[in-house]
Amino acid sequence: MMKVLLVDDHEIMREGICALLKKHDELEVVGQAADGRMALELVNQLKPDVVIMDIGMPNLNGIEATRQMVLEHPHIKVMALSTHSDGAIVAKMIKAGATGYMLKESAFSELMDGLRTMADGKTYLCTKIAKVVFADYINLLTNPKADTQDGLTSREREVLQLVAEGHTTKEIARVLHLSPKTVDSHREHIMEKLSIRNVAGLTKYAIREGLTGA
Repeated sequence: MMKVLLVDDHEIMREGICALLKKHDELEVVGQAADGRMALELVNQLKPDVVIMDIGMPNLNGIEATRQMVLEHPHIKVMALSTHSDGAIVAKMIKAGATGYMLKESAFSELMDGLRTMADGKTYLCTKIAKVVFADYINLLTNPKADTQDGLTSREREVLQLVAEGHTTKEIARVLHLSPKTVDSHREHIMEKLSIRNVAGLTKYAIREGLTGA
């Protein structure tokens, strides 16, 4: 039986998918999370086989959560389930370690096809994603110059998201278990790497890159 963890900041979306998945005997929904940080904690506790992951979530987005999750648990398969159809965001999610990508507008039967495909060790893109952004996806995946992460570290991406969501230095320090001085240092490095001089610019960048649902 495939153990599934659902991760989405909208409870109604999680409950709807959960109800549909429970109709299939080969699947067991072992837990739900409202953001990427909670998902990382539940993965350690529940040991799921598959994580169905939203991208635009508060506190820790699906891209960074996937990156950290797969690094720590290489066996886990992540299915992105998102409203984002932009080729650059799809490429970031696949690079982060996702083995599937679905749009939320897709039929549930397609989600099931995707989960079964992933269980066989293959990557799955829903029909619309494959048709609309496949060319951009391949280009971003194979061309290093197309990478838009701009050299940010995993920790810097976490700080960037929290800054963009309006958290203060003290709040970020508490969430990430860092000193305020270290948080300020990360912010300075982020601004330098991105050539952005204010929080408004960082917020626009984070939203454009799919790092926050703001």
